[in-house]
Parts: sequence; structure tokens; C-alpha cells
Amino acid sequence: MKGITPYLQVTNTGEAIAWYERVFGAKEVRARLVAPDGTCMNAEIEIEGTRLMLADEMPDIGSASPRTLKGTSVVLDVHVADADVIFERALSAGAQAVYPLADQFYGDRAGRVRDPFGHHWIIATRVRDVPEDEMVAAFRALFAG
Repeated sequence: MKGITPYLQVTNTGEAIAWYERVFGAKEVRARLVAPDGTCMNAEIEIEGTRLMLADEMPDIGSASPRTLKGTSVVLDVHVADADVIFERALSAGAQAVYPLADQFYGDRAGRVRDPFGHHWIIATRVRDVPEDEMVAAFRALFAG
């Protein structure tokens, strides 16, 4: 494997994988590595062609989940065929809306949720390609006073 693979720390890897399967159609792609005490040390899933690794948090080595941290510094952006369907599915499965699904100036229909494990997801569908100059102008207009 080459490149960068996001590695999510969660409070219960099994529950997280089940949630990601239900909401995003995730597929588990490797055997889970579980320590004798039941701690999941590693699991791998794939969502929309991207691999994610997951493990139970291990605060003793500084590996904490967003629940423990009471926040997150990472947002995952997932592009799907129909953001409306997936956004609603996420909410129905216990996610909380951070901001609602809406057409965005940069060409996506997107909204942001916090999953039950504390991770933030931008759920998006490309609606139209926006030329860079138009996107920059629309961004600046958001902040024009």
C-alpha cells in the first residue's frame, strides 16, 4: 500500500464499521486484528473506493477518539451519487447535522454531519463544474461586507 490512508480512532470499532456499512455502504476489506483483551488494533474498510483504517482508541499512547477529545481536528469529505439520500440516511442512523445540505458556490450539493463516534463528514454530490475564477469570486462575495 502506498499513499496516505486516514486512520480513525473510535470507542468501538465493531459498532463504527456497522454504522459506516449501513450509512455509506462501506465494505470491510481485511481481517480485524483484535488483542486478547478485546481491543481492536486494526480494521480496514472501503467507502466509495477509498480505504480507511480504524482502531479502538488507546489513550495510554495518545490515540484518542473524538468522543474522548470532545471534538475533532479532521473532517472527512465523501462524494456520493446522491448526497440527499446519504445525508438523510446518516441522520436517521444517529448522526447530527453540523450544517444542512445545500447547493454550494463551489459546485457541490453538500452538508456536514457528526457521526455517533464524533467524526465529521461532509457528504457531497457534484452538481456542476465551476470555473476557478467564478468560484473565487463567489467565495469573496461571501465575505464582502
